[in-house]
Amino acid sequence: MHKVCIVGASGKLGRYMIQHALDRGYDVVGVCREQSVGKLDGFRGRITIVPGATNDRAVIRKAVAGCDGVLTVLVPWGMQRYASGTAQAVLDYAEPGARLIFSCGWHITRDGRDVYSWKLRLLVRVFGFLARLFRVVDLNDQVEASRRIFASDRSWTVVRGSDLEEGDSQGLPVWSRHVGDPVLASNLTRRIDFALFMVAALEDEALIREAPAIVGCRAPSALAHAGSP
Repeated sequence: MHKVCIVGASGKLGRYMIQHALDRGYDVVGVCREQSVGKLDGFRGRITIVPGATNDRAVIRKAVAGCDGVLTVLVPWGMQRYASGTAQAVLDYAEPGARLIFSCGWHITRDGRDVYSWKLRLLVRVFGFLARLFRVVDLNDQVEASRRIFASDRSWTVVRGSDLEEGDSQGLPVWSRHVGDPVLASNLTRRIDFALFMVAALEDEALIREAPAIVGCRAPSALAHAGSP
C-alpha cells in the first residue's frame, strides 16, 4: 500500500483518516467539495486535493487513478442518490485489485442477522422520516450504496460505526459481524479510532468482503469480552 484516496476528506472522519494515512507513510489524495477545501489547509503541501462532488464520476475517476486503496465516507446527502452515486463511481473506477473501504452506520445490515435495540430502531425511523421530509438526508440511499458494494466482487470492506465521540485515541476498535453481539453493547467509539480502523483495514486481509460493526476497544462491553472468540 503506497497511495490512497480519501473520498470525503474534509469532514471530521476524513481528516482523521488523512492523518492516520500520513502517519503510515502513504501518499494521500483527498476528494471534497470545492467549498470545503479550506478545511484541509492544515495538510497543505502534504496531500493532493481533488475538489468536486464525491458523486461526480469524473472527479472520482481522476482521484482514484493509481491508488492502491480508496477510503470512502458514505454520506447520504440530499435526495439525489449521493451515497450510491459515490459508491458506484468508486466501484467502477478504482484500480483493479485496490482495497476499497467504506464507512456507514450500524443501521446497515448485510445478512439481516443484526439485532437492533428499540432506541436505535426508533432513532433511524424518526430521523430518516424527518430528514427525507426536509430533503436533507436519504438513509435509504446509504442502504442502496451498501447493497451495491455487497454485490460487488471487488476487495471491499464496509465499516459500520457505533455512536461516535471526540477524544484522544484509545487504540484500534474491536469488531463483530453482527450488531447485537455482546461485545458491541456499549455502542460508543472515538471518532479518531473509527478513522484508525478504516485505515488499518486497508492492509487487513481478514476484513476483505466483511461488514464489521465496531466499538471502542476501551468501551466496557469490549473490555468485558476481551479475548472472547
